[in-house]
Amino acid sequence: MAQLEEMMVDQLKDAFSAEKQAIQAMRKMLRKASDPKLKQGIEAHIEQSEEQRERVQQALEKLGARPGRKVCEAMRGLVEEAQHEMEEYDKGPVLDLVMVASQQRMEHYEIAAYGTMVELSKALGQKDVATLLAQTLAEEKRQDELLTEVTRADILPAALAEAKAG
Repeated sequence: MAQLEEMMVDQLKDAFSAEKQAIQAMRKMLRKASDPKLKQGIEAHIEQSEEQRERVQQALEKLGARPGRKVCEAMRGLVEEAQHEMEEYDKGPVLDLVMVASQQRMEHYEIAAYGTMVELSKALGQKDVATLLAQTLAEEKRQDELLTEVTRADILPAALAEAKAG
């Protein structure tokens, strides 16, 4: 049991780092985004991610741990990839599409991580931790859906129109 609790703490520290890195990446994306709905979505997502980071910290405290200095290497890779891809495009709908794709890759990573942590915390009898993380998991899934919606409704049509015009 101690080994599983250790793993849980390690996963939570990783999640704390992932949220922190995602927030920094989204702040950069916000400055480069063109689509108004995408900008609004990124602003709301930054705020939500800050709350999620707080929840992770609360979960760690419930387990008698602190975030520490652990760096989530997976999120670091996703953020670096996003930055490289963003450098290849000028501001506009295609860059917006690149940013959405990057954000969705980050969301899918977080969905996988939180899904595992919810189940592990339930199995360990950590109901409070499971509740905190389940709330974040639901938000991550919803954010992924919102990104798809804004892409379908606004960004893809604009990118396609730009491609035909160019």
